[in-house]
Amino acid sequence: MFTGIIEELGKVVYLKNNNENLDISVSCSFLNELKIDQSVAHNGVCLTIIDKQDSFYTVTAIKETLSKTNLNGLVVGDEINLERAMKLGDRLDGHIVQGHVDQTAICTGKTNENGSWIYTFKYNSSTNNITIEKGSITVNGISLTVINSKKDSFSVAIIPYTHNNTNLKNISAGDIVNLEFDVIGKYAVRLQQLQ
Repeated sequence: MFTGIIEELGKVVYLKNNNENLDISVSCSFLNELKIDQSVAHNGVCLTIIDKQDSFYTVTAIKETLSKTNLNGLVVGDEINLERAMKLGDRLDGHIVQGHVDQTAICTGKTNENGSWIYTFKYNSSTNNITIEKGSITVNGISLTVINSKKDSFSVAIIPYTHNNTNLKNISAGDIVNLEFDVIGKYAVRLQQLQ
């Protein structure tokens, strides 16, 4: 389980196709604290460390993950949002994030608001995922608050700290991001469908 509070930007240092899977090697400052079999969220995708070297660690994204996330578009040198799993007893500064990306969205706009940024994203609403005004959404693993919620789109307002310390600073109109919708909202929608 995660909180959506990004610890740092890692750097993709190596990519290797492994049958229909993708091995992703990442460098980061907390490498020495990591161990094999540990879960780390990468742009919001929970992946297990399978190897650790002196300057990087490696995770594997399987075909299912690649088909539903933006990880299949990574190139060496990309910055990737990293968050280690939450510890019991820690503060929950963001919201409850599972690290299970529901779908991708496309950025349709980025507006500089003279001290903040407004990003707008459009997604396929046929999957029955929803946003609500002032509700939580995870974009590339970042816990954010929804504004301008619509059936197939929403916006988020980004403070300078989040902009400067996540890979949102590299996102522009046309780019694809990972979305994890609020887990409570997903259960509410599913219960309504069962009635």
